[in-house]
Amino acid sequence: MNGRNVFWSAICIAILVTGIVSAETSKVEPLEIGAAAPDFSLPGVDGKNYQLVDFADAKILVVVFMANHCPTAQAYESRIMQLVTDYKSKGVAVVAISPNDPLAIRLDEMGYTDIGDSFDEMKMRAAERKFNFPYLYDGQTQAVSRAYGPMSTPHIFVFDKERKLQYTGAVDNSEDPSKIKKSFVRDAIDAMLDGREITIKKMKTFGCTIKWADKRNSAQKALAEWSKEAVDVNMIDANGVREIMKNNSGKLRLVNIWATWCGPCVIEMPELVNINRMYRARAFEMVTISADTPSKKDDVIKFLKEKQVSCTNYQFNSEDKTELGEALDKGWEGGIPYTVIIKPGGEIIYRHAGGVEPLEVKKAIVGYLGRYYF
Repeated sequence: MNGRNVFWSAICIAILVTGIVSAETSKVEPLEIGAAAPDFSLPGVDGKNYQLVDFADAKILVVVFMANHCPTAQAYESRIMQLVTDYKSKGVAVVAISPNDPLAIRLDEMGYTDIGDSFDEMKMRAAERKFNFPYLYDGQTQAVSRAYGPMSTPHIFVFDKERKLQYTGAVDNSEDPSKIKKSFVRDAIDAMLDGREITIKKMKTFGCTIKWADKRNSAQKALAEWSKEAVDVNMIDANGVREIMKNNSGKLRLVNIWATWCGPCVIEMPELVNINRMYRARAFEMVTISADTPSKKDDVIKFLKEKQVSCTNYQFNSEDKTELGEALDKGWEGGIPYTVIIKPGGEIIYRHAGGVEPLEVKKAIVGYLGRYYF
């Protein structure tokens, strides 16, 4: 599934969902130790619907709230998978739930990911990472999440055979695997399997806040604020283009060659604007270079303003496009749009002629910048 389909899937969810509780989200509290596991009936990425009773045979049930976009949750994906591998034969079941409303996530909260938290994107993440546990979607009503009360992603809840809560909180003490000194969840599970008292039954979580539906207002407000950002364009010659391609900025740089008369350029520009908004708070920048004739500067700036392209924008100052090609990339055959991603120092790590696939571009960017804080 491409990026545009994922986007429209999220929009469809927004249209279908009405009357989502917002005031209640501010009152959400995590389950207390000894509380019964709330029942649920949620769709999984594998096409099945899961209920609490589906895990009735397990001696211990681990419920983890996690999210695609969250760098902390991503850092714990492998550890959750290893937990399943290590304890499945001992009667421990693990189920993950995504609590987030995908339309309550601001673009600038997605700087460490290539995908968001829609159900379709959950399917993509599970397939790519080969999750060995059920991954369930609660972003439509968030009723199950409110019942459990996760404070951030990830947040773990460990229940005994009677489905009474015995441990809640963080997985361990550090997002960085090399700095783990205490494995709270594993210690709790081991104690339960051995019939011992759990030493630490509750530990504060750390990670990304839950994106309750009432945060949609923040996401919309951000879009409104970004729409007011200044947009300008400057002329650039071949030597200037060469300097751009050297990339001495210390940042990962995306360069897009486009023109107002180019249909695919016009179509892809909003996607590139979203990508810029996602990653620009990190060591990333976007540069556009218009191949329009110099006399068309008014048309260029009009288009850039309409599309809210508030990055560094240039227009090539010559009608001789062979100069542009030689200065830009000798591998470029001249067709536009043309997009390259350049590491600091000038190495091109991504080239694409024609309209870009947004997910492919995001993977290239986050693959270089990294998915985790540490």
